[in-house]
Amino acid sequence: MRATRKRLCSALLAAYVLFSLYAAYSVFLRPRRPPASRGGPRQPRLGRERSSLGNEEWNPWEGDEKNEQIVSQQRYETNLQMLKNMKSQQEQANLKVQIWGKAAIGLYLWQHILEGLLEPADVTAQWREGSIKGGKTHFSFITGPAVVPGYFSVAADNVVLVLNGREEAKITYATQWLHYAQTLIQTRKLRHVAIVLLGSEQCNNEWIHPYLKRRGGFVELLFVVYDCTWVNEEDIFQWPLGVAT
Repeated sequence: MRATRKRLCSALLAAYVLFSLYAAYSVFLRPRRPPASRGGPRQPRLGRERSSLGNEEWNPWEGDEKNEQIVSQQRYETNLQMLKNMKSQQEQANLKVQIWGKAAIGLYLWQHILEGLLEPADVTAQWREGSIKGGKTHFSFITGPAVVPGYFSVAADNVVLVLNGREEAKITYATQWLHYAQTLIQTRKLRHVAIVLLGSEQCNNEWIHPYLKRRGGFVELLFVVYDCTWVNEEDIFQWPLGVAT
């Protein structure tokens, strides 16, 4: 019995030693196999790069062409901006002035000083008009019995109103035009108003004082026919009589 037990223990010990030796051999001495590739044999990196380059044609001037396109686009945008600036400056420089002729001296202003023409040429026409350009200023002129307050188109922000204030009846009619112009100023349909006035031979022109800007009114410039003690060559000037006589 003891001999049998002794042989069994010896066999177990021998099996343990063999298993330990095999484990040590597997871990430390057995050569390792490279892991299998899932997608088949891998192509070398350099080979792939060459393959990809081979599919696209290399252009040595590609960088220069892109730079030229960028410069061309920048030049186009610069020129476009310059044109916009020039157009804006031109629009700001152009000045439109409309002259409302409600006295005979208006014809002297238009035909003899500004040398403008009128259509129609018939002096008895109810409505006559004309336009000229002097430098960067556009002048238009309207006159005739049909030109009455509120019944014509205001074609400019700047107006020269030619009035007759030589006698009481004319002054009453002139004040109607002044009130009309004042309303346009208040509603911002006009910006600047100048008056050419056929004044009184006795220099009785005080009625226009309240309309002058220096007196709280809206008339920025006043040109008066006949002598006037207010003339200061700043905002009040003497106007030549011309053909109004």
